[in-house]
Amino acid sequence: MQFTIQHMEDWQNIAETVISKLEHNILLLKGNLGAGKTTFTQFLLKNLGSTDEVNSPTYSIVNEYSTPKGKVYHFDLYRLKNIDEVYDIGMEEYLDHSFLCIIEWPEVYEEDLYGLKYHEMSIINTGENREISFE
Repeated sequence: MQFTIQHMEDWQNIAETVISKLEHNILLLKGNLGAGKTTFTQFLLKNLGSTDEVNSPTYSIVNEYSTPKGKVYHFDLYRLKNIDEVYDIGMEEYLDHSFLCIIEWPEVYEEDLYGLKYHEMSIINTGENREISFE
């Protein structure tokens, strides 16, 4: 699916659509700095019924949120240098015990997702708009 974001309120429609299409408990978020990965996550969590404050996990690496459907873990792997660091944070445990794991900057971990089912969202900041693709 393809979307274009022109206004902040457009994220609401995308979050609703993504929730209706979620079949797997892993969502990879790709995009350049400032593209809107955390903004999308804020809308997604609100639509999942979370009342938690959603922030970027840039420095904490992972944030945990509660929703009526279960735990959502939001990762930012940008600062991790290799796959060993991903395993050091206990990634497999999170994947096994979550309603949803949202992983920003998943490239360092992507090869190890082979065989697992996941969704992928790409957010491209074109300057005036954001171009979104969701699989």
